[in-house]
Amino acid sequence: LDNTRSLDPTVEVLQDNPCLTEFITSVLALPEPSPSILSFTLQLAGILAASENRFQLLQQEQLLVRLFGRDGPLSSALWENASVRSGWVEGVHTMMHHQPALHFVCSDGGIDVIFTLQGDPSLQLLVDMLTLSVESETTEPLSVKDCDWPVYAQVIIKHIEDSLQSSSVSHIEQSLKLLTSLFANCRATWTKVLWLGIAKQIESFLMEETVQAQHMLANLLLHVAWSPVLCDTEDSFWALVTTALQHLTPLHAGPLAVGILRLYKCPQDVRMQALTVLLQPMDCILRAASQPLEYAGLLDESVSDPAAVESLLSSKSSCVTLLCQTLAHLEKLLSLMHLRVDLPYTSLLHSVMTILQFCNGFLSPSSPLGSTISRILINSCRVQRSALDVLAALSNRKGCDTLIGSTFDVLQAYLESPNTSPTVLKKTFQATSKWLVCLQELSCSNSQWQQTEKILEGVFLVLQKRLCSPCWEVRDSSLEFLTVLIKCLRDQDEFRQSLLSSEVPRLTENLLEDPESYVRASAVTAVGHLAFITYFAPESSVVGNQYNKEHTVAKLQEILSTDPEGFPRRAVISIFTEWLRQGCAGQLEDTEQFVSRVIQTVEHDLDWEVRLCGLELVHIFCSQTICRLGHPDCMYDSIPSTVTSSIHQNELLQVFCRAKLFRFLFQSLCDCDKPVGQRAWDILYSLKENVCPVCTLEDTQEIGDTPAGHGAAWLQMTLGEDSLAQNFPTDGGNKVDFEDPESMMIALGAINVEELHDELNRSSDHVEKSPQSLLQDILATVGTIEENEADCY
Repeated sequence: LDNTRSLDPTVEVLQDNPCLTEFITSVLALPEPSPSILSFTLQLAGILAASENRFQLLQQEQLLVRLFGRDGPLSSALWENASVRSGWVEGVHTMMHHQPALHFVCSDGGIDVIFTLQGDPSLQLLVDMLTLSVESETTEPLSVKDCDWPVYAQVIIKHIEDSLQSSSVSHIEQSLKLLTSLFANCRATWTKVLWLGIAKQIESFLMEETVQAQHMLANLLLHVAWSPVLCDTEDSFWALVTTALQHLTPLHAGPLAVGILRLYKCPQDVRMQALTVLLQPMDCILRAASQPLEYAGLLDESVSDPAAVESLLSSKSSCVTLLCQTLAHLEKLLSLMHLRVDLPYTSLLHSVMTILQFCNGFLSPSSPLGSTISRILINSCRVQRSALDVLAALSNRKGCDTLIGSTFDVLQAYLESPNTSPTVLKKTFQATSKWLVCLQELSCSNSQWQQTEKILEGVFLVLQKRLCSPCWEVRDSSLEFLTVLIKCLRDQDEFRQSLLSSEVPRLTENLLEDPESYVRASAVTAVGHLAFITYFAPESSVVGNQYNKEHTVAKLQEILSTDPEGFPRRAVISIFTEWLRQGCAGQLEDTEQFVSRVIQTVEHDLDWEVRLCGLELVHIFCSQTICRLGHPDCMYDSIPSTVTSSIHQNELLQVFCRAKLFRFLFQSLCDCDKPVGQRAWDILYSLKENVCPVCTLEDTQEIGDTPAGHGAAWLQMTLGEDSLAQNFPTDGGNKVDFEDPESMMIALGAINVEELHDELNRSSDHVEKSPQSLLQDILATVGTIEENEADCY
């Protein structure tokens, strides 16, 4: 079917391939065709009939009417099979690209069938049929009068209106879904005419004592609001939105409110009402907590009845849902670059902290509502995670720095509490890191050193305990938190002093031997970034005796060469690459020796991501070396295009050969994993331009055999089309000396980069790329076919 979709839209496709119509005819001739075969045939016929030319030919042969008409599957027992109904709908939907198809379906009773199906695919089909009818049959602007609509559009619109006015809730919901899909996907001006015809009915739904289908009404209004042909000009529409904000329950008004607040064009009064709806649960939380008067609430007045929010917060089944939804909406708004309303950030922060204190039992409110909410929220991980996300988002908002002490009190309580779950602790770490950055900026400007020192001391005391947790998720999150802090704050004296005076560095290095591979990987990353403070910073000599630089590097190299899991090895090579990028490798040992030792380990690694990271290390080393020898002022982001001096070219070759780069690069060209081969090609291409810019394949062919024994002909044969998927041969009679500069000059000059690039792009990740091959790989990996076959499928 996928290949058939791209068929030429001409009749000749059917004439040149009679097997297509013969297949359809043969299926129709079967007394009891298989439902799956019939479903396939219906989809195939729909694809063929999507072209008007082919549609007419299939009509002449009476194939379409026998498949999609009243005398086809519609009137047989096969229609009871869901796959047949699905194939029929998909076939009709696919052919609905021209007016003859629309006329065929509607005139033969097909549209009544679609009305009865009431499924999402059939609703989308009706949307497309309505759009096709209006846009292919009208030339004048439409009005709200029925007679102005095309005949088939009238049929569909009458069905929508009748369904909206019916007593059946399911019919109402289906029409609302249909309208939502229409306004979400169609921006034509005629949709405004349709909206004006149904707006009164939508308003009547909202004014009912018990509003039905609230989620669908909110979703419909939101998509209409996003429609450019409606939201700009219709005051009546915004009045309807206001009605919805007043009459929908807080659970359903919230999504509508946040969607309205994200709109660029919206009346300011409507925007303020939407914000009020969104803040109402947070306002209720503050009032229920019986806090001092300055935090009595966020709102002076509310859009809807506050009792509705209080009722939801008093119920165990709805309290958590409402708060999680509200907090998620607030986080979404806080992530926006430009928000057209001012949130009361300070009061909002206080409300979020109140929720977190309710959840961990640190707040005992005196009001009956507050006591009820506190009992419901105690140890609610869902609410805690959502509240911590908002707390993190508020860290850099105006006015929130006035509550920074209280904020850290709440965060510290969560960091220290043994009842904090690992997932909540991870969120707490993330929020704490954001607020620590804020605190550091604040202390730099206001000289609040004592407060900063005290908070940092408390954080590192907790971190010491968490690094020793029996739960590996906690240890892992703690290491990730430490890494984030070092990245953000390593240039701050207070942070470095607090960190180095704690036990955190020692405990972190101990976790390099953790039994859990995820923790080892995180420990590698943390130790690697710690090195920027303990080893590579100018001040590190002061504390140099506390840390054994050579021991740490040797430990990381041991992990790279011996760790049985891929995650720690990937972390090591990433850290080594970062050290080299930051210019720190030279402080460890001779950079050439360091790079050489690393890549000799990496080239034998079975994990392709480790090999790929190793190539990134090579790329940075090459860039820095070329810049140092040929372009002293260049940046290291990319390898320069040329190095003009032949002296520099020879020196570069000698450096790269001493570092043993070329064996790794040429082997990587033939790597069975495509990304590795492509990255190796990128690096070799740049090296070819720099080391031998004037050396061409024709030049090397004249050289013949090289001192290493073989020249261009051998290399072309080795890297030829038939051997790219094989290992690069280095033994036997054709052995090449990868450490000989002259041999590598000829090798680089001999590479036909364009041909090699095309070959790498043509090759797949594996010898065979098919679903069957993938399934075999999965089954081979898991081992026991009998037990895992169903799971693999």
